[in-house]
This record gives sequence, structure tokens and C-alpha cells, in this order.
Amino acid sequence: MTNGIGFSKLSRQNMLMKNFHLLIAFVFSVLQTNAQNADFIIRNGKLIDGTGNQWQYKDVAIKSNKIIAVGNLKNWKATREIDAKGLVVAPGFIDVHGHLEGGETRNPLASNFLYDGVTTVVTGNCGGSADNLNTYFNQLDSIGMSINIASLIGHNTIRKQVMGTANRHATEAELQQMEKIAAQAMKDGAVGMSTGLIYIPGTYAPTEEVVRIAKVIATNGGVYASHIRNEENQVVDAVNEAIHIGRAANIPVEISHFKISGQNNWGRSKETIPLVVNARKEGIDVTIDQYPYTASSTQLSVLLPDWVLSDGQDSIFARLKNPTIRKKVANEIIGILKERGIKHFTYAVVANYKADSTYNGKDIEAINLLRGNKHKALDEAETIIQMMEQGGAQMIYHGMNESDVKAIMQYPFNMFASDAGIAMKGYGKPHPRAYGTNSRVLGRYVREMGVLSLEEAIRRMTSLPATKFNIEKRGVIQEGNFADIVVFDADEVTDMATFQDSHQYAKGFKYIWVNGALSLDQSVQVPVKKGISIRKSL
Repeated sequence: MTNGIGFSKLSRQNMLMKNFHLLIAFVFSVLQTNAQNADFIIRNGKLIDGTGNQWQYKDVAIKSNKIIAVGNLKNWKATREIDAKGLVVAPGFIDVHGHLEGGETRNPLASNFLYDGVTTVVTGNCGGSADNLNTYFNQLDSIGMSINIASLIGHNTIRKQVMGTANRHATEAELQQMEKIAAQAMKDGAVGMSTGLIYIPGTYAPTEEVVRIAKVIATNGGVYASHIRNEENQVVDAVNEAIHIGRAANIPVEISHFKISGQNNWGRSKETIPLVVNARKEGIDVTIDQYPYTASSTQLSVLLPDWVLSDGQDSIFARLKNPTIRKKVANEIIGILKERGIKHFTYAVVANYKADSTYNGKDIEAINLLRGNKHKALDEAETIIQMMEQGGAQMIYHGMNESDVKAIMQYPFNMFASDAGIAMKGYGKPHPRAYGTNSRVLGRYVREMGVLSLEEAIRRMTSLPATKFNIEKRGVIQEGNFADIVVFDADEVTDMATFQDSHQYAKGFKYIWVNGALSLDQSVQVPVKKGISIRKSL
């Protein structure tokens, strides 16, 4: 017989169960509602979050420009769902060494970067940047870009504003003016300062000048990124100079496109890498970056002595018209060959020569012979001088060793960077790094050679550069971060660009989001421009 007390207890139990089911239904309803608001869900992919952790099967939900959920999202729904089965899902890659200035207006879609998995580029490198970064960032936002862009302020740019290309030390008044310009650039959103100590006029600047300006940058939370003074015979001294500047200015240091050039120097990465290791042990925040090739690319002018390039084009031309000076310049150019232990400029290949595009893809030795000159180094030096008089050229210099490339690549505080600008299809024969830097690392050095694990390579392309350059809420796939995401086939990803045929997009990237906008869809670029200018806040 059921008494009143038993009936009451049973009723309460039923009521509790009913309330519990109602709560579950409510929670499920909320989850469903939230899921309905997602723009994209990436399912079934191998998530490599950018931290270096081993991959995991996790789904990723995107709403607007943010990642709103990561995990098992089987009950979620979205406007579009992407099945990433068999594919890698990773943060968008950050290229810390670009030269975008001028290319943004010609090709704001920046396809060569996007097809290589890059969603953010740091420009303003090697000492050269926009004069006024506030104006530059406003221009970028007005144009609209497919990728995000941060910028350094260039030391060469600062020096030119104050001193032109004068071959002398700065006065105290000039130093103070340069410090003022640097401070303003940081207020405008620069992530730091770059130097190009191998280029005019940076090569004329003593170390103390760089330290002075770097202290201003450090005070404002910036980074010091340097194309060091020498990458060949004096490479050890040049690396030590960069480390000294970091120590003296108390500023994080990034040594750009870390390399060993010239056959006579091959193997010296055994000397230069320990310099960085020891500096970090000392407490100096030194990192490096690298492009995965055995050839560099820069201007023809680096083959001329620094002293002849000062004070503007008129002064340069006037010096070169002087027979005595011209002979001296030619002899110094030949000296480069002697230092390398070679007889001809076969390693120097024209990438883009506006005066005569038929020279593109040919080396200086071949061009000299095409001109009907003698097969002598002195004649090749004269050819170089004449080409400079006719506007100069963008060059590719073959001078590095694969063993050094791999040794540098294995250093854990090394990032990957293209050292490239926005490429225009069919324009010149640029270095293939403009199209294939990241895909080459992932295909050749990770998949084929096993130099790095996939997780470690992606860490170098994502969270490490984001942390170094203070790029907030990017570089790691986690809830609340900006939705810069790449999806690629690790078995397929390959660089297609070669030195002979460089205008070829990388393959293997299937989907890419920039700030939540699907910008690469089934390996085809979508002409959206949702990239932003990234201004560092003080």
C-alpha cells in the first residue's frame, strides 16, 4: 500500500527528472542555436594548432572574423561545412620578411603569397619601408588586400630622410632627428625597425648610430630585424654586430635570411649558429629566419663598392665617367671573384633588367659574351658597370650550400620567410621563393627529407613569428583568435616554381581563410580582400 510519504518522494523524483530533461533540452537548444550562427565549420581535419603540439582530430568553427570553437563539434551546424578528411588544418602562415612596398597597388590579391599559405606578411625589411607608416597603413586599408600586412620602419628610410645617401657619420642633431622619426613610426604602428647594413646608405652607418635608434624602438616595444653587414667572409663579425646591438639597446633581435654565402665560406653555419645559441643563453632574445634555397636575390648594385654609390645618381654617374675611378671600381668588382675563388660571374643571374628584358634569366658571364666582349673578368666587370649606368637590375646570386641550409633549418628559433614582394605573372624571372617558400619547406624538407617534423615546421611558420613580432591573436588556432586558417594536403603540398620557370603557384593548399573570409576555395583563389593593416599598439 502506498502511503502519502512514498507518493510525495516519487513525485519529487519525477519532477527532478522532468526538470533535468528540460535543462538538457535547453542546453542542446542553445548549442544548436549557436551552431546555426557559425559561418564555417571545418570537420575531420588533422588539427596542428601552431604550438608545436602533435596533431589531433578536431573541428573548427568560424563566425565573422574569429574562431568561435575548437573540438568535437558534431552537433554544430554552419552556413558551410568543409570536410577536411585527410587534410591538415593549421593557422595561417606568417611571413616575417617581405618587400611589399609598391606591389600592393599593382596586385592587391597577392596571389603568390596566398597560394603558399601566407595570410600575414611583415614588410619594411632590409632597411627599406614606407616613409610614413600612418599614411601607408591608411592606403592599405583603402585599397583592400587579400592578406594582412604589418610593417617595420626602415633604418635606411629614416637615414635618407635626414641625410640622403651621404657617406659620413651623422651629427648629433641628425641622430636626434632620426630618433624622432623612429618614435613617430612606432606610434603609427610599426612592429619594429629593420636595417640593411649591406645597402646604401645603411652601410655608411656605424654600429653606434643603429644602437641609438634601436633604443627608441625598444622603448616602444619593437623588434630589431637586420639584414646584417656581411653574409660572406665577415659573416661572423656581422652576426656578432647584430647581437651586440640587441645587447646594447636591450631589444629583441631578428637576423634576416640567415645564410652563408660564397663557396669559400661553406660550412661556416657551424660558427654562426652557436653565436645565436650563446646569445640566447646570455638572455638576449635573438631569432633568425631563412628561405629554403641555395640562391639569394638582391640588386646588381651590391657588386659595386659602397663608396661609389653615395650622394645620388648624378654623383654616381659622374664618378663612373672618370677613367681612373672606373678602373678602380672594375678592379674591386673583380676582387669579389677572387674572394670566392672563381673566374667568372656565372653565379650572378639577371631576374629583371628593365633596359633589356632579353637579359632576364641569363648570367653576367653569358651577357658579357652576348655583347661581343672578351671572355675575361675585367670585361664582365665593365658589363656590370654599364648595366648599372642603364638603371641596374634585380639579380639572383647562386652561392650557398645545401648542408648549411639544412643545418640552419634545424635550429629551433629559426622561422621561414620569402624575402619577396608581390609577384606579377610574367614580369621578369624572380626568385622562386616568391611563390614557394613554405610549400618547399613542407614538401621537400618535411615530407621528403625529414629535416623537420610537420608540427615543428608549422610552429616556425605561425606561433613563433606571431610571438616574436607581437602579432596578437594570430599564429595559433584557439577560440577567440582571428580566423586565419590554412587547410592543405601534406602528401601533395609542393613548390612548383623553379629558377627557370618561377611564375608558378604552389600546389596542395585547398582552403584558406583570412579574417574569417574564405580566400582560397578548393585550391582556387576567391577575389575577396579581407586582409587588414596590423598596427602594433603601444
